Amino acid sequence: MSRPLPVIHGVTERIGGERVEELDLEFSNGERRRFHRIRPQGHGAVVVVPMLDADTVLLVREYAAGMHRYELGLVKGRIDAGETPEQAADRELKEEAGYGSRRIDVLRSLTLAPIYMAHQSWLVVARDLYPERLPGDEPEELEVVPWKLDDLDALMLREDFSEGRSLAALFIAREWLRGAR
Repeated sequence: MSRPLPVIHGVTERIGGERVEELDLEFSNGERRRFHRIRPQGHGAVVVVPMLDADTVLLVREYAAGMHRYELGLVKGRIDAGETPEQAADRELKEEAGYGSRRIDVLRSLTLAPIYMAHQSWLVVARDLYPERLPGDEPEELEVVPWKLDDLDALMLREDFSEGRSLAALFIAREWLRGAR
């Protein structure tokens, strides 16, 4: 069922620990409510699926302050001003994994919590990799871990692989790659 979007009667910005907007909304049935959303900052992010070969993805292990442990996941990072998702993906891949890519495909955007956040991450598949390292903002060099796509079932059950974007991205990319070969 397709519904018209609610009418926004006003937006109030509240500044606290985060930048929050309060929206005064009216729905098509006449109901009015106030919704809160976290304002997007920056230009989005990329989640990179770097393919070492047709069957092997490169994961990185890095310190995850939110969980206070080392977490295995995909290369990811912010899109800087003036960058395309492809450029950001290639830069982040060089900074985090020590590889560049000659072939980059943007598959789709992913959201984190679209009910109250406007942040988008672009899912990118990087192929035809070559060694190249750029200095990054990580305090230590990240461990690069090759993983076979056929073993995603084992990866998804690992305690140290819990980030939702990485999990979703790998399954989406695996299906896309099956059709792209």
